[in-house]
Amino acid sequence: MHAVIPFLLKHGYWVLVLNVFVEQIGLPVPSFPVLLAMGALAGLGSRSFEVSLLLATVTAMTCDVMWFRLGRSRGRTILNMLCRLSLEPDTCVSNTKGLFARFGAPALLFSKFVPGLGAAAAPLAGLTRMPAWKFLIADGAGSAIWSGAYLGAGFLFRNQLEDAAEAVRRTGSGVLLALVGMLALYIGWKYYQRQRFIRELRIARVRPEELRKMIESGCDVVIVDLRRAMEVQQDPVKLPGALWIAAEDLDERHEEIPREKEIVLYCS
Repeated sequence: MHAVIPFLLKHGYWVLVLNVFVEQIGLPVPSFPVLLAMGALAGLGSRSFEVSLLLATVTAMTCDVMWFRLGRSRGRTILNMLCRLSLEPDTCVSNTKGLFARFGAPALLFSKFVPGLGAAAAPLAGLTRMPAWKFLIADGAGSAIWSGAYLGAGFLFRNQLEDAAEAVRRTGSGVLLALVGMLALYIGWKYYQRQRFIRELRIARVRPEELRKMIESGCDVVIVDLRRAMEVQQDPVKLPGALWIAAEDLDERHEEIPREKEIVLYCS
């Protein structure tokens, strides 16, 4: 914060616009430090809270409208691309779809607070053919809530932020190095988990050709379709004889799966 605030004092609101824009197009560059700093400056009388809120909200909405339109034309491709940038690429798509299946348009009110889902929510809204007017209302409210929350926190705790900046300045680079180290360890752990998960999938993976041979040879196999309801509505075709159990209902309906047979699970 001790470096962010002087920089904002010198360069003005465009830093806020650029930072929010970069984050909302999907790059892993957090904007909450700048939002907090702008809120603190507003509390100190050096910047306008209302102007900062308006700029952050409009910038976030501009990016979201772009992703919404791309989602309508190239939804799956765009969604997969954005999720590859997150720390949870293997679950980002399913989590985002599950969020929309559960909440619908109101998911846009809080999606920006959920890591990995903020940028993916807008293209998914386009993919699911959400009416444009409903998207604009929900996304506008969500962008204002997101921007206002961080700006408001900076405004209310401006004195504490100044104290924290002074403490970091006195401590030197030790705190920064510690934070960078913890972040690196977290990312490394996530990467390890993902690689282990992929290795396990490769071991248990059955290719479509192999499954076809199993069926044709008379192998006693049960196929479980784990696609979510939203995915089935978009593409109702399923493998012959497959048992459809939505992933979110698996805990409640797992007893329907015969344990004495070979079980093959598939999803999109």
